[in-house]
Amino acid sequence: MTGGKGTDRTMQPIILPHGDYQKLESYQNSVIIFDATNDFCARFLKKGDRTVDQMVQAARSGKQNIVEGCEASGISSETEIKLLGVARASLEELLEDYRDHLRTHALPLWEKDDKRVLEIRRLARLKDRSYRTYKSYFEGAGGVAEVFCNAMISLIHQTNYLLDRQIKSLERSFTQKGGLRERMYHARIKERESIPDTKQALALLRGLYRDIHGTAMDDAKKASLLAKIQTIAGHLKDSGNANRK
Repeated sequence: MTGGKGTDRTMQPIILPHGDYQKLESYQNSVIIFDATNDFCARFLKKGDRTVDQMVQAARSGKQNIVEGCEASGISSETEIKLLGVARASLEELLEDYRDHLRTHALPLWEKDDKRVLEIRRLARLKDRSYRTYKSYFEGAGGVAEVFCNAMISLIHQTNYLLDRQIKSLERSFTQKGGLRERMYHARIKERESIPDTKQALALLRGLYRDIHGTAMDDAKKASLLAKIQTIAGHLKDSGNANRK
């Protein structure tokens, strides 16, 4: 790649690659959080408790806004940053719900250097993590409210850390490269620079007409020349219309 920053910008596509949210660690964590929260509410909260809907919706919002932000990233970095911020806020709300459950039921909140917390953190290094990765904390002998809540608190902290990193990275990228408007502007400038002025366009047309009528050529080459003629003629028509306004 050659040139400075300006050259790099003009080479960018207007719609950037986007999607692929399934590969994001933050999304993978959010799926575990959503599934586990549904399980927690079914097992430890009473049916009809308003907290159930609030916790499930907060977990869903955390997951869905990561998805929506990732899908919007090709068009708008601002929208992606905003939606990841919403996901972050939703998970923070859910984090507080788990803390509240421990406090209101006189259960201990594990310290960050507790060996059980450190064990949960180590699971974050595993690839292809899922609900099963944390199953021993959610079910079986460890599946009591104290263990479940503390495991979720640790997992949400990890996810929020990942989201913070994503948001900061996007902010840096937006500051350096701009967003959709800048890409569209530079694309227009590049396109205008490639269009000849009226005199040049007329000269090109005359040359192309001579070539197409005076030279033996195959159908493919003739079609290519006709396409060039149509492009230049369209440019001249647009220029004429603009001048008449």
